Amino acid sequence: MKEALGVLAGLVWGGVWGAVNVLILKKSIRKNDNNAIMAANMGRMGIDLLALLAVFLLRKVLPVPYEFVLIGTAVALSAVTLIFAFRFGKRK
Repeated sequence: MKEALGVLAGLVWGGVWGAVNVLILKKSIRKNDNNAIMAANMGRMGIDLLALLAVFLLRKVLPVPYEFVLIGTAVALSAVTLIFAFRFGKRK
């Protein structure tokens, strides 16, 4: 049960930061500038790293196994990006 709660917490945490990533990417795409898109992608990678690093650094205070929170976070970050990419690609 703790494992499932850990994955669920990771999915929520990663989903929040995944949504922030999508907002950053949408803003850079509206500018229609390759440099802005490249900068946004670098920023998104930094956000992904910070989201995962936060889980790792808080591992001692988490009430659930942190490995499962890390897995949920990584899955959510990836899933949100993939969903956005498919929706964006469908419109074009």
